[in-house]
Amino acid sequence: MKLKILGSSSSGNCYLIEATPDERLILDAGINFKDVQRELNFNFKGIEGVLITHEHMDHLKYAPNFALNGIDIYASNGTFSKLNLRGYRFKIIKALEQFTIGNFIILPFDTEHDAAEPLGFLIQYKPTGEKLLYATDTYYIKYRFSKLNYLLLECNYIKEIVKLNIENKTINKSRYTRLLESHFSLENVLKFLKSNDLSYVKKIILCHLSDANSNEEVMKNKVYEQTGVSTVIARPGLEVELKLYPF
Repeated sequence: MKLKILGSSSSGNCYLIEATPDERLILDAGINFKDVQRELNFNFKGIEGVLITHEHMDHLKYAPNFALNGIDIYASNGTFSKLNLRGYRFKIIKALEQFTIGNFIILPFDTEHDAAEPLGFLIQYKPTGEKLLYATDTYYIKYRFSKLNYLLLECNYIKEIVKLNIENKTINKSRYTRLLESHFSLENVLKFLKSNDLSYVKKIILCHLSDANSNEEVMKNKVYEQTGVSTVIARPGLEVELKLYPF
């Protein structure tokens, strides 16, 4: 499989998973649709669906554009209800109720964010059995996963940097409170990784980093030091080969 980063920040999030040229999924739809068209060379062949984590604009804003182009959108009822999105292309899914899109087997799971019914996704490609976990905009994940191969995981901020920014009055305490209650810190990412069996994991992609409260090198190095797994930072334009073999 291949993962292409189309957007990964508070300005907009969108990721493309490609198993084959005819089997592709979009994760979140928060960047300008025209930019997506250009990134895909105006070729939407094989895009079998768009998975939406929650209703905030940096993840959902351009979902209707995909629907208008004949692509199904999958999200919770809470997500669709917030923006009154209804119609044939808007498919309601529920946490812990598995479904399939072509050869992709998808298990949504509930996350912890200041949104209505936010979700993360465990995605398995049926022909090879490869598993990718996508979780963003959550301060905690209560579930444990087995035999994961790839993780696309939010790592939004480092607590010490946020505290320094509060002291410097770069951000206020109310914003800090929201971070604590809605986004994954490096510290919590490390705890989550420690509590899961990573023996099958080949790649960790850290996404949705805060512009002001993160440090790419520190985050990447800390995750690699703890896990020993190849770790990269999601940046627009980055393509990541997701290969089980060769190791």
